[in-house]
Amino acid sequence: MKNFAKLFPILKQYTYLNTAGSGLLSLPVMEWRQEHDLDFLIQGSILKENQAKVLTSVREKVGKLYSCKANRVALVPNFSYGFNTLVEGITTHKKVLLLEGDYPSVNWPFESRDFNLSYIKITGAIEEEIATAFAKAQPDIFAFSMVQWLSGIKINHKFLKDLKSKYPDTLFLADATQYLGTEVFDFDNSAFDAIGGSNYKWMNAGYGNALFLFKESVAEHVAPRTTGFNSIQGKYKPQEGSFLGRFEPGHQDTLNYGSLGVAIDVIRQLGMKTIDEKIKAINTKAKEAFAERGLISKEIIDRVDHGSFFNIKGDDKLVERLRNEGIITIARGEGVRVGFHYFNTEDDLNKLLALCSLK
Repeated sequence: MKNFAKLFPILKQYTYLNTAGSGLLSLPVMEWRQEHDLDFLIQGSILKENQAKVLTSVREKVGKLYSCKANRVALVPNFSYGFNTLVEGITTHKKVLLLEGDYPSVNWPFESRDFNLSYIKITGAIEEEIATAFAKAQPDIFAFSMVQWLSGIKINHKFLKDLKSKYPDTLFLADATQYLGTEVFDFDNSAFDAIGGSNYKWMNAGYGNALFLFKESVAEHVAPRTTGFNSIQGKYKPQEGSFLGRFEPGHQDTLNYGSLGVAIDVIRQLGMKTIDEKIKAINTKAKEAFAERGLISKEIIDRVDHGSFFNIKGDDKLVERLRNEGIITIARGEGVRVGFHYFNTEDDLNKLLALCSLK
């Protein structure tokens, strides 16, 4: 599908560079949502009789996309809900390693509970910082965002896998909200014990749905206490007290989770490998252009691994100037955050660069 404006009608009006803030609603997802609510309008509870089938289908689509068996896929309303459920099930007083300035929904759940916390700074040499912290005092838990929400720094997969091999007893828990949907990802072959993410950003699945993926061994270390009638409803939650059921205690919204299922259909139609390649290509060009113009820091320039967005030099005035010219961005941290998804083009980049060069 080359004409992405047909898939995302907003692109006819704007140059959209704010996926890191909020993804777009695609035409197929919108049409499915309309049909779903029309069915609910005229069918009432008859529609809800198929709830288990809808949720099972979505769970299986998630598992297939990210190489994780469906019985280890939890569907939750948002990352923060799922992560708090996970952390609440961990025995306190454990040593937890966090990144200073990481996304609040990663750090706050640990900071609001009784854990032994230590922090490392997020720098261009983040892998070296992490390795040093592990060698100094191996943590019981390492919790972090795969891609940093302010800078776009992405932690190297091979580094994480090597680190996990060296410290197999440490639980690796990650927020992948700024990562899922940007590249091919094999969960079962990764370092993570558990990874979660809200899907309204790079998955373009709308709000109200998130996912968590677990390794089999996580249930041996985490015992969430949340429960409810829905904890035993569905193909993959057969008995009371099941690990997966702890993350889904109440009635699930077929509208929101069904939207995720359709968003995955769109991804699979385009091809995750194709999406991966397109995102890497446009972001490589963006990084080179930003570096030439002094719009990004040397620590970002020198890194090999980076996510699909950048924090460039600028302020609210630049955001306003860009908005007036039809470019959607957002001020974050000390600069302006701009993200490039598979629907973005070199023309989008060049339009941004032209306006950034104005004084």
